[in-house]
Amino acid sequence: MLNKLNGYRDITEDIISEAFLEAYGDNIHRLIGSMATDKPQLVAVNSESDIRQLEKHTSGHLAPEGVLDGRVLVLYTGGTIGMIRNDDGVLVPKANAFVKNLRRYPNMHDKKYAEERFGSMGPLVLPMTRGDSRRVIYNVLEYSPLCDSSNMTMDNWIAIANDIQQAYQHFDGFVVLHGTDTLSYTASALSFMLEALGKIVILTGSQVPIFDSRSDGLENFLSSLIIAASYHIPEVCVYFGTKLMRANRTSKISATAFNAFDSPNFPPLAKANSKIEVDYRAIFRPCTLTKFCVHANLNRNVGLLRIFPSITTELVRAFLQPSIEGVVLESYGAGNIPINREDLVDEFRKASKRGVIIVNITQCATGCVMGLYEPAKQLEKAGVISGYDMTPEAALTKLAYVLSKKEWNTDTRRKIMQINLRGELSAGRPPSLQDVDLVEAVARSLRISSSAEFAELGTILFPAMLNAAVIAKDLAKLESLKGYGANITQKNADGRTALHIACCEGDLNVVQCLLRMGASVHIKDRFDRTPLTDALEYDHHDIIKVLLQCGAHLHGSGYLIGEKMCVAAAVGNVKRLKSYHIANADLSQIEFSGRTPLHYAALHNKPQVIKFLLEHRVNTDCKDKIGQTPLDLARAAGSADAVSLLSDPEPTGSSVKTAG
Repeated sequence: MLNKLNGYRDITEDIISEAFLEAYGDNIHRLIGSMATDKPQLVAVNSESDIRQLEKHTSGHLAPEGVLDGRVLVLYTGGTIGMIRNDDGVLVPKANAFVKNLRRYPNMHDKKYAEERFGSMGPLVLPMTRGDSRRVIYNVLEYSPLCDSSNMTMDNWIAIANDIQQAYQHFDGFVVLHGTDTLSYTASALSFMLEALGKIVILTGSQVPIFDSRSDGLENFLSSLIIAASYHIPEVCVYFGTKLMRANRTSKISATAFNAFDSPNFPPLAKANSKIEVDYRAIFRPCTLTKFCVHANLNRNVGLLRIFPSITTELVRAFLQPSIEGVVLESYGAGNIPINREDLVDEFRKASKRGVIIVNITQCATGCVMGLYEPAKQLEKAGVISGYDMTPEAALTKLAYVLSKKEWNTDTRRKIMQINLRGELSAGRPPSLQDVDLVEAVARSLRISSSAEFAELGTILFPAMLNAAVIAKDLAKLESLKGYGANITQKNADGRTALHIACCEGDLNVVQCLLRMGASVHIKDRFDRTPLTDALEYDHHDIIKVLLQCGAHLHGSGYLIGEKMCVAAAVGNVKRLKSYHIANADLSQIEFSGRTPLHYAALHNKPQVIKFLLEHRVNTDCKDKIGQTPLDLARAAGSADAVSLLSDPEPTGSSVKTAG
């Protein structure tokens, strides 16, 4: 799960799954003793073999009732949500208390189910309610020391981003528990740092601790967990007060209200009332054939400068002195400064010529910089660029991100600041939908008027038409449907998307077209199959490679992956084993009886399979649950070819591939 832990000092059994303890045991104790400072740090805690062992068990035990799992990693950084009251009634953070209390809280942990399935030290599990399609299972990693959000720095942002990267393949979504004061800064920064993000990251907190009798924390945390486990929204988001908002569009608007955050210039991505309603059209999707990665570097020489009446030239000049490299200028109204202050304009002009990037945004809560008036035009001539409708938090963190990109020169950075990278600004949006919306036209012909029937029509019509275009290999029709408002990731009745169908059909051009249109490689259908699963089972090797390039990975129990490979080995299906090898599966992965594909190939005398496995240096000495090696089984079964191949004294080593 994690090959590095950033700034963790007090790690206890209460926050670590049984599988984690089994894999890391001694290393955890060494780690606890080694972290003696409060500074965030990177501490290596494992070897390559530890990682492989952990990855085989990350998924834990199979769900006994057949309900699919949704896995969430919670990064608890601090904040009011986890605080408790001391003897004087004062709110204070207490190390290792949060998870202990969650285990005793029936709304947050189904103790009976969790202990039966995982044991007492396993992950936390939400109770299931009627209509739930997934069992939400979550692990909590508590940071040490717990950090008040007012103390958050760029180092903390980088630590959070790196932790998400380390655990990325093993969870469906991530929830970051954070203090509210600087939550929007952290959320905005993560939205830029997490490049080509394909899974949801939700930041949330509360105004009142979750364990107080009257708290907003319970609803915020519960809803964040459910959305992160069950809904595919590949963005960094903020959840607060029943609204899921794009992270880089949010600002804190109240110090006391439960609805503490708002997204003033962009509608919520989802609302969680009696039902969770997602606006899929509003979601900003990565449309490049690249894999998720973290840009773990930020430029710290940036700042916010707010214009106010009678601001002095000396103050502005001092603020713009080296080593400042980027400034977010908060001006009046639609981007104005006093028209009679040529002295200020001159300071901005000088700084801009030195290479300082100055981004003009409005002080107003809503609206944007438009350049309608003479003062705004003067700033533009002085080299100040428009930040359109970005929030101060988004503009500042985007500057820190853009200025850290060494491969971009100053002119490129200025252009990038005015381009919509992660949905943070309205300028440069894609063209609006066609004047006559396709669904509206069909609705009129069917005389549908209610909003509920209209929404249902879209969920039926678009998936059917997208899938038909995929089967027909009609790329032009796919583009046209997107223009008419089709959600390229919309599911059919079985939860399957157009990309699932395309990976079965096997046309590489269609798959690449869908991925460039924003299709997700991580969506699971009702049978828990991703597009990669379909590509594997149809042995489309080129498509497997493209999916991996876009961040796809094997998921689910390592034992089940091992079982599928063992079946392929037993029947001599080398092509299927090649598919799994391309997908980075561990060809030495065991199934439930402890046998590897080599065991089955030996037992059933499949020489071509054995040769393939030996070429890829699988472990030949692995023993099953009754102590038999592949060679032992070959001899017992009288598999002459297998015995001959496996009796070669040349050592074969062990596999270095991993099962996702």
